[in-house]
Amino acid sequence: MAGTVQPHTFRPRDLVGGHVVIDLVNTVTARDTEPVDWLDGYPRLLEWAALTGHFAPADLTALRRLADTEPDAAEQSLDRVRELREALHDVLTALIHHEAPAPEEAVDRIGSHWKRAAAHARLTVRGDTPRVEVGVGTSGLDYLQHEIALQALDLLRALPRERTRVCLGPRCGWVFIDSSRGGRRRWCSMATCGNSAKGRTHYQRRRAQGAGPDGP
Repeated sequence: MAGTVQPHTFRPRDLVGGHVVIDLVNTVTARDTEPVDWLDGYPRLLEWAALTGHFAPADLTALRRLADTEPDAAEQSLDRVRELREALHDVLTALIHHEAPAPEEAVDRIGSHWKRAAAHARLTVRGDTPRVEVGVGTSGLDYLQHEIALQALDLLRALPRERTRVCLGPRCGWVFIDSSRGGRRRWCSMATCGNSAKGRTHYQRRRAQGAGPDGP
């Protein structure tokens, strides 16, 4: 990703993707203009992970302690998360735009991340549901990356392509799964890009009316 890295305090409104993997992809904003990466350090990654509700607080506390004692290793782990994130973005957008085949390099990177995650995973059965799981004990600082890699394969296999879109808002480019009843959602969120688009349309309409032959 060519762009800048800026600190950002994550808020619930930043989680609009409809899946934790897509929400990770959306930790870069303004992809359609000048991309800005909000993950300015491993602590920020943990902040994002806590907000998603997908990861156990005890695991995040353990990761925070590990990062404090191994800051260089934590930064290297963050680099691997970024690499996975960008590969996921490239494959997801290719699928959304019906580009075939998907970018081979990005597919290979996701596959490599999945293999590393699977090497640290174990099969569990809870109730009647088998799962492949990773944990801090086996993955260490790469736990978040490994969990996302495992989740990514499940997402890509079952991706509702007709409902997965890229936001049309300027300086956005976020990906989201449209779970609305009508399936016609165009914006990542009406509270942000949607309202901005409505405001621009209203302004342009007023301006066009005022610029007519009888206007000022």
